[in-house]
Parts: sequence; C-alpha cells; structure tokens
Amino acid sequence: MRGACACAVVCALVALCAAAELDEATRAAAEKQLLALLGLPRRPPPRRRPPPPVPRAMRLLYDGRSSLPAAAANTARAFYHTPSDLDDRFPAEHRFRLFFNISGVPSDEVARGADLSFQRDVGTTGSQRLLLYDVVRPGRRGHTEPILRLLDSVPLRPEEGIVNADALGAARRWLEEPKHNHGLLVRVLEEGAASKDAKFPHVRVRRRATDVEEEWRTVQPLLMLYTEDERARVAREAGEPRLTRSKRAAQRRGHRAHHRRKEAREICQRRPLFVDFADVGWSDWIVAPHGYDAYYCQGDCPFPLPDHLNGTNHAIVQTLVNSVNPATVPKACCVPTQLSSISMLYMDEMNNVVLKNYQDMMVVGCGCR
Repeated sequence: MRGACACAVVCALVALCAAAELDEATRAAAEKQLLALLGLPRRPPPRRRPPPPVPRAMRLLYDGRSSLPAAAANTARAFYHTPSDLDDRFPAEHRFRLFFNISGVPSDEVARGADLSFQRDVGTTGSQRLLLYDVVRPGRRGHTEPILRLLDSVPLRPEEGIVNADALGAARRWLEEPKHNHGLLVRVLEEGAASKDAKFPHVRVRRRATDVEEEWRTVQPLLMLYTEDERARVAREAGEPRLTRSKRAAQRRGHRAHHRRKEAREICQRRPLFVDFADVGWSDWIVAPHGYDAYYCQGDCPFPLPDHLNGTNHAIVQTLVNSVNPATVPKACCVPTQLSSISMLYMDEMNNVVLKNYQDMMVVGCGCR
C-alpha cells in the first residue's frame, strides 16, 4: 500500500534524525526520500529574510474554512506582481501590466485553476468593468501592436470588496511555454456604448507613490494558482478515495472511542506518534503546521481475528494456518488500513507561499493484513 509507505517514511525520518549516532550520509538519504515523497526536488534554502505574510485566501484554505475552488487540484500557490522597468510605461490607474513569475512550479504539475483577485473600495458608485488580457506577444513602440487574448470580463458591483478574474488560460500557457510569459494586461472601463477607460477606477491595479509597503501587501493584486501534481493525478485516476476533513474528524473520534473500550493493549491498534518538523530541521521553511500526529500501527493479530481488525480473507486464512502450525507461516501483520491527508504551508525556492495537500500521511485505522 503506497499510503502505508508514505507514513512509514515520515516515521523513519523522525527516528533517524533522533538518533545521535546517525551518520550524515544516512540522514541525507532519508531526507531525500521524504522530500521526494512530498513532491519537492530539493530542500528549500534557509530564508535570509522574514517570510512574506500568508495571504488571507491561503490561510482560509489551510484552516479549512474554504476549499480549493478547482476540481482535482491538491496544491495552491500565491504570487504577487514582480516590479520591473516596464511598470513606468503604465502610469495611469485604469491600465496596468502585471507579471507573475511562476517558473518555480514543478514540471509535473498541471494547472486546474487560476484566480486573480483585486481589492476594491466597497460602496463606490459608477458602472465599470474590468477586462483581463493575456499578453501573447508584447508590442514594439512605433512598430507593432501587442497581441492580446481576452481572458475575462468582470462587472464591478458597488457591494463587492474583492473582484476575481479568471486567469487559467494564461497560466496554462505560461507553464507550457515559460519563455513566453509576458504578463497580463488589466483595464478598467466605464460601462456604456463608448467603453472608455475609467478616469477614476475603484480597483487597485497598481501601487501608488503614497502606499506604505505593509499596507500595499494587503491590497495588491494576488494570483492564486491551483495545480494537481503527478502523484495526486495518478491516485485520482486510479480511483483512490479521498477523505474530507469532516469525515476524517468523525473517523478519528470514533477510532479513539473504540480504543478506550479496549482492554487488551497488546492487540493491533493505532499508537501515538507526533512528527515535529523542528526535529528534522525543517522549521525554517515550513510555515504551518509546526508538526502533526502521524500515528503508527502496532500490535498482535490473534486467532481468531476480531471483526474490528478488518482482516482480509487472506489474513484470516494466514492467521488460521499459523495457529495450527506456526512454523509454516507467520501471523498476519498489523498495518494501516485507513489513512488521511494533511495540509502544509511552506515557502518554495522563489519565496512564494505554497499550500499543498498531502495524501496518506496520517493513520486513521489499523488492521491485520
């Protein structure tokens, strides 16, 4: 079972790093294996400066108060505009080019959604519309016009404080053609037959000279990219079930209640194991959680197998044969039969905030196999 291997690798790394006599080569090999399990090519470098604030949208995802809006996505990444000299060509507030450097996204990830959000003054009057374009080819002053592809057209309503535009088409193109990422063009228009550029747009598309850095961080445009990595894609296509947070919580409560009723502590059951990321030296790039309850399975698979151990037919037969002639075959093994996911917030190599949902990281139930 791949999930059991995932949980086992986590437990093994914790045990290895806790061993004082462990040689550096073995420790490095264990860390490399776990990083591969998490879908990371290498360990993100230590931060030389404080991490950027976690965007509110990302924090809501991590806390479980919202879910990934894109079907099949298991990863969310937050990107801000990368300033350049080109910004000076767009001095007005109704028209601006935004550039998001997504070159750090692993090649095995497929874009499932991309939302570009803007802050807006609530209660403002006037009928306006936001247009979002993918700059397919930039223009050359005095020679050629840029080639633009309209991605979304969003009406600006007075009661909306946050405006979202769909940038998925551009994100997919950037991932397929990274050298041809020329950014996005944003325009705010007055609604009407003429559709002229709005003189006083209420959407924050660019930084003003009076903006303080900390305040601008909270109102600047934010690109949320939702992707699915190869591991999640293979699991989904294979039809492996995913457990929601509410289901996982109910199962954990039922599992704990079941164990409280047990008196025979030597029987196969879930045991506590807390993984502290500080112990493995990862607290400098993992934002949250600081650790998690991984659990593990341990105990005897007696004959006859109790119903609550969820023994397979093969395990029942193996246990029966062992009870008759122990030298013929060993007992069935106590292994994870149900696993659930955890979510992690971390900083990638480009110092961008990433949220990823990792499957099969926490033992929910144990049984005999």
